[in-house]
Amino acid sequence: MKSLLYADITYKIRGAAFMVWKKFVGAFKEKIVDNALTIALEKKGLKVKNQIRIDIFFENKKVGNYTPDKIVDDLVLLELKCKPFLTPGDRKQFWYYLRASKYKVGLLINFGESKLQIERRIYDTARIKIPRNSASLSAFSTK
Repeated sequence: MKSLLYADITYKIRGAAFMVWKKFVGAFKEKIVDNALTIALEKKGLKVKNQIRIDIFFENKKVGNYTPDKIVDDLVLLELKCKPFLTPGDRKQFWYYLRASKYKVGLLINFGESKLQIERRIYDTARIKIPRNSASLSAFSTK
């Protein structure tokens, strides 16, 4: 059986997210949950970068940047939400964010009122097939 990419890291992230959700049960705004999650992740021995910039390019020219909520151990991109439930739009937006980055694994985490939702996405070999000059997002640099 094939193992999951970065299984050990994502397992710890899931555990930290559950700890935070159990404490706050969707009652607080995203910033509070974000700060608490950083503490929980670091307590599990993970390295956390908050709000780093990822440059976005079009036709090989920088057109702006995207700032994910967290990057864990320089391998996993995290996007956080605090809403009743995830929408198809949330999932689509997250997919484009992951695709525009250099990261292979991303977790979309929703600290909802009634449940914690964690969706794992992989974007790896498909990235190679996207031409850099296409109209799609194609930036992989971080600052």
